[in-house]
Amino acid sequence: MSGLPRQGDALSYIGEHMVVCGDDGLAHRLAAELREVYRQQVVLVVPADQVEAQPAGQPADSSSDDAVAPVRLVTAQAPTKEALLRAGVDRATALALLYEDDETNLRAALAARRLSPGLRLVVRMYNRKLGQHLEELLDQAALVAAPGIDRTVLEASTTVLSDADTAAPALAATAVADTNKVVQADGLLLRAAERPAPGRGEVPVPGLCTLALLTSTTADPAGSDGSEASGTRGPELLPDDRTVRGSAGRGTVVLEAVRREGPALPARRLARRGAPLGEVFSARLRWSLAGIFAAVVALTVTTTVLTDADPLHAAYLTLLDLFSINDPALEESTTRQVLQLLSGLVGLALLPLLVAGALEALGTFRTTGALRRPPRGLQGHIVLLGLGKIGARVLARLHELGIPVVCVEQDPDARGIPLARDLGVPVVLGDVTEDGVLDAARIRRADALLALTSSDTTNLEATLAARALKNDLRVALRLYDDDVATAVYRTLRSAHPHAVTRSRSVSHLAAPAFAGAMMGRQILGAIFVERKVLLFAALLVAGHPQLEGRTVAEAFRPGAWRVLALDTARPESRSPDLANSSHDDQHPSLLWDLHPGHVLQAGDRVVVATTRRGLAELLGTPAPSAARPREPSEG
Repeated sequence: MSGLPRQGDALSYIGEHMVVCGDDGLAHRLAAELREVYRQQVVLVVPADQVEAQPAGQPADSSSDDAVAPVRLVTAQAPTKEALLRAGVDRATALALLYEDDETNLRAALAARRLSPGLRLVVRMYNRKLGQHLEELLDQAALVAAPGIDRTVLEASTTVLSDADTAAPALAATAVADTNKVVQADGLLLRAAERPAPGRGEVPVPGLCTLALLTSTTADPAGSDGSEASGTRGPELLPDDRTVRGSAGRGTVVLEAVRREGPALPARRLARRGAPLGEVFSARLRWSLAGIFAAVVALTVTTTVLTDADPLHAAYLTLLDLFSINDPALEESTTRQVLQLLSGLVGLALLPLLVAGALEALGTFRTTGALRRPPRGLQGHIVLLGLGKIGARVLARLHELGIPVVCVEQDPDARGIPLARDLGVPVVLGDVTEDGVLDAARIRRADALLALTSSDTTNLEATLAARALKNDLRVALRLYDDDVATAVYRTLRSAHPHAVTRSRSVSHLAAPAFAGAMMGRQILGAIFVERKVLLFAALLVAGHPQLEGRTVAEAFRPGAWRVLALDTARPESRSPDLANSSHDDQHPSLLWDLHPGHVLQAGDRVVVATTRRGLAELLGTPAPSAARPREPSEG
């Protein structure tokens, strides 16, 4: 790894640092994220064969940014106690264990907890149930090892994450809103949307709030000219309303919820209970039964008119004749005999209809647990390729957003198949590289394609095939390697300049969530605004004189921080980690439309958007470096 000090320098620390241990690209990406976004001193522990791997987004020459120490390197085949001590875990503030083997991460986490009971641990686990037990175990171990440890520190001491869970929100946002600048809070996806300055007579589209004023002008809404070209100091973060109103010709970055504009999610054909009659029996069968009923009514009326029987007795006789359980009318009139014969003929027609109805009902209820096929009239949906670990998480997230999805999966026993069956999502079983599979998924009428299989070649082949069927299709494909993802993105963008293409690696998407967890559970995420960074955090008002006892308007400091939302949940029922909590549409926890005059109380918890320096002031920690981070790589 060029530009990184070797392990001989790893013992020379300046203040507190963070340690990242791993054996794949996620470790390199996380180290770069911590250094570039949060300006942290990082020690990276990797196997010797990973030394030459250059993490995407990490500067090859760290000397160009001397305000933050470069990532230091320790080589070790396994995270043993000796390797952790060489990395300075006993003096570190946080440790990330990102090995692909759960057992390796488990052993290292237990060893690290013994070395430093108050260490903040972030552990990557594929087994989610084991991860939940591991959190409880490590927190209990910290309490036993250090009985006097602060409970607030203990609550954030261990965080177990899965790269699939952390990457799913960004992948869903890429398919829906064409962005990966997202923050998840209380299960709600928030994005930073860049908007050009409104023209004369145009009304700006409102958002939750204005996060920044761009350095760009109306002629350059995307900000490609940069701060030097515009002659300003750069984007203006967290401006007040007066500054926004007076910023004629400048683009803005607004915070808004990721929502779907288009057709709503189609209802399931069969509910779990009370399936409608029209879904159980076919229209032809219903019309046949209606004809039988009309014949019975006609025979009853005829019997009433031509015989001495009253209507109720006539209906009874007709039904007996219909089911062939009445005595032959040998001693009765010719009219009665003819009516009995007609009733018998109607009964002969009724018998196969009853059998057909029973078979149809049985078949319908048996197919309630089977996979649905894409409806013929479906359009404006998202085609999701792959229902493995990543695909299943993305499917659940898209369904929560109410977005119509059609899944394509080759393996009928894939992890996401039961989820798709339970949600009633249409699934096409087949190899996506074969002819006709994408057509069966209605790709020509789809809005976007998400290629999330575990094979890079399959994802790329499916993307090219989909492009051939629909040139303007929005595509996001998952690729394992960051360099390959960037190359594919640039090539597809050149070949199809009028279509949106995004190539993402899971490590690229998961690293921000792991970095936020290493900074503490109060960090919800970070978003780049040109060459600056905005952080989102959930803070308790108590102990912060800048917030406690002040109104929302008074607590707003332009350019430093801004209160966005209030947690309305009771303190005992609050989620300890808003970034990974589920969203309840009926009873949301966060209130975003706050009145400027609302007074913040000591027991409140608020979500704030803040700069790095602003967060350092709020938390009472040393201010981070003012050096500007590099912009994240495209693709």
